[in-house]
Amino acid sequence: MQTEKVVNHIVNWLKDYATKAGSKGFVIGISGGIDSAVTSTLCAKTGLKLLCIEMPIHQAESHVNRAQEHISQLKERFSNVKSTKTNLTPVFEEFKTEVTYEGKQTTIDMVLANTRARLRMTTLYYHAGLLGYLVAGTGNKVEDFGVGFYTKYGDGGVDLSPIADLMKSEVFEIGRFLGVPDSIIKAVPSDGLFGDTRSDEDQIGASYPELEWAMTMKDEEKTESDFEGRQKEVFQIFMRYNHSNMHKMSAIPVCEIPNNLK
Repeated sequence: MQTEKVVNHIVNWLKDYATKAGSKGFVIGISGGIDSAVTSTLCAKTGLKLLCIEMPIHQAESHVNRAQEHISQLKERFSNVKSTKTNLTPVFEEFKTEVTYEGKQTTIDMVLANTRARLRMTTLYYHAGLLGYLVAGTGNKVEDFGVGFYTKYGDGGVDLSPIADLMKSEVFEIGRFLGVPDSIIKAVPSDGLFGDTRSDEDQIGASYPELEWAMTMKDEEKTESDFEGRQKEVFQIFMRYNHSNMHKMSAIPVCEIPNNLK
């Protein structure tokens, strides 16, 4: 990958899109992970205004520390960057008092995790609406178009996606080029939606390098019969997520009414 040229291409794309949309800048949620770190740095490099928002909900201390380190570094490097913090833990806890808990515990845990992401989306759009900014998404290609590893109308609810055509390994490469803090580069990828230290790999059952490989194999029209051992297992994991999360990656179904019924 021609890293510097890719960076310049994304920065110019961001600036051009915002200018044509009449937007004054960008809003982005900072999680302490590589995707939000890279995306926010790319947004900052446009020279347009950038608001970085921390939105903790029972967040692991390591995630909070990395997010704060990154925001501090960005503000030192770029004069167009500002930050704010919205503690959503009380909002989340109050929401939990108003809903029922019928069903399996694993299902309840998952829907509450998705609720966290949707509360954050609402917060981002609140600030974006006040300021006339765009909400920048942080999803990479594997998450957005491979396994659908994001929350519909949560972190998937954005105005534009600067890094969604980049594999996770390419995001890391750009992060190193951009000078993202070493603590973030070395951190194990995690969505942070469960308030503990579980990683993305813990949840999915495969690492990002493995998922990138499986995504490439799918594009080459391979099937699970082409593999054995761990490769077969990884390919099955990828295809299972790809199929079950296709509703996230496809356009919303619209019931079209025949003209003779109108």
